[in-house]
Amino acid sequence: MSDLSASQRDKLRKDQFAYVDDEGGEHLPIHDESHVRNAISRFNQTDFETKAAKERARKKILAAAERHGVEVDEDSNVREPAD
Repeated sequence: MSDLSASQRDKLRKDQFAYVDDEGGEHLPIHDESHVRNAISRFNQTDFETKAAKERARKKILAAAERHGVEVDEDSNVREPAD
């Protein structure tokens, strides 16, 4: 995965992150294949403010994975709806 510099990260739109918290903090960039893979692996390491926010992020990651041709393992935590 390529590292994002601060200026590169600042250029990403809010919709290029799986999760944006209530304070505007951007989490889990999903703008390219390598970052989608990283978002999948870090999904359960991210603190979400609500279950609804976690579920929205999960769906965004799955959609980004499909868009970028990233296969998500059937046993991945991203496959399971937020409980």
